[in-house]
Amino acid sequence: MFFNSLTFALFLPVVLMLFWLLPRSWRTGLLVMASYVFYGWWDVRFLSLIVISTVVDFVSGRRIHLAASSASRRRWLWLSLCVNLGILGFFKYWGFFVDSASSFLIAIGADAGLATLRIVLPVGISFYTFQTLSYTIDVYRRELEPEPSLLRFALFVSFFPQLVAGPIERARRLLPQLRSFPEHVGDVDWSGSAALIFRGLFRKVVIADGVAPLVNEVFSKPDVYGGVSIAMAVVGFSLQIYGDFGGYTDIARGVARLFGVDLMVNFRAPYRARGFSEFWKRWHISLSTWLRDYLYIPLGGSRQGSVRTYLNLMVTMLLGGLWHGAGWGFVIWGGLHGAYLIVERLYVTTQRPERSNVLPASLVFALVSLAWIPFRAPDFASSVALFLGLFSFAESNIAIAPLTVGFLGLLTMIIDDFDERGMVDPVSEAPAYIRGFAYGLGIVAALLFASQSAIPFIYFQF
Repeated sequence: MFFNSLTFALFLPVVLMLFWLLPRSWRTGLLVMASYVFYGWWDVRFLSLIVISTVVDFVSGRRIHLAASSASRRRWLWLSLCVNLGILGFFKYWGFFVDSASSFLIAIGADAGLATLRIVLPVGISFYTFQTLSYTIDVYRRELEPEPSLLRFALFVSFFPQLVAGPIERARRLLPQLRSFPEHVGDVDWSGSAALIFRGLFRKVVIADGVAPLVNEVFSKPDVYGGVSIAMAVVGFSLQIYGDFGGYTDIARGVARLFGVDLMVNFRAPYRARGFSEFWKRWHISLSTWLRDYLYIPLGGSRQGSVRTYLNLMVTMLLGGLWHGAGWGFVIWGGLHGAYLIVERLYVTTQRPERSNVLPASLVFALVSLAWIPFRAPDFASSVALFLGLFSFAESNIAIAPLTVGFLGLLTMIIDDFDERGMVDPVSEAPAYIRGFAYGLGIVAALLFASQSAIPFIYFQF
């Protein structure tokens, strides 16, 4: 069983107290142990997968650096790729491929007697696999010196604030911070850390969890509700997944800062994007830049003509969809975004070359929201029913939905406006009575909109 809120609320202060009481030379070991406890609390057996990835990539990185020939360097790189992607593929995609093959055989009238091994998906495996792979690839490209300390490298792979849902950090950015923790407790921006954690909790509890009941109800019964309810649920899920994932990232960044570690910004007001390429510069930035640097550009990027560029975009987005999960809904979601990017590039380059962003933010938001349907829907049939239901003029069965979604959308826009201005906590410098009033309103909103039952973070499943 994974950490619940109460367990984490007890775990974090203990680790933080020990971190600042122990000598700096002990802190790396403490955080590795804490990270392993954090992950092993869910299922201690899957700690072995993190250990395997850590040891294989640590050794591979050093061997790549010391190898005398290009062939030897490539062999160690392939070892890292095969081990990490092999583990990821087995645990995440085995059942998907077997089920898909079985469905195909049944469709053509062949014997579909395929045994399917049901495998539990380790939490966060996609995140830490991509993180540790980027290290090996960067060492191979001679863009990074190998880390000499196995203990510090283990912390890079398993650092608990961002272990299960990112951001996906690069070694060149995170490892230097793990080599030089702050010396004194006063060197940490405690106010900024608390503001990030509070904002993340607000995004999760008020916005994401506040709209979740509406989304769950409509998506589970797509044939029951009319166009208004479905439209509200689709927009609601756009707010939910952003509030949920953005909230987690805020909390992760805030917790990491308590240890003197600055994690990267993973979202920059994505629903304000005026084009799809801009959207992917604002949404899940750590993944989009990873796909760009380690997949899209190696495939040829935009250097080999228009047709090859469009193919590279589609392949990148399809694999980005599969990264999220083993299901055709994720593939369709990735394919839709690939199509969006291709159409945008065609339109920009052939019709309106003078403009870099030709679609207004409202249209981009609408199309991004439509793409969330197969991402969220439980199966393909439900996706079709939801798409068709949008054009139904039946009366909505959820009268309060527009008001709820509109209010939570307004809160999202306000937070994004602070983000655009570089303000994490707009009331931090206000008088004490104003800060107290603002935080009190946040607590009241949390009590009003919080779900009656615990709702896990969406991206824990990836």
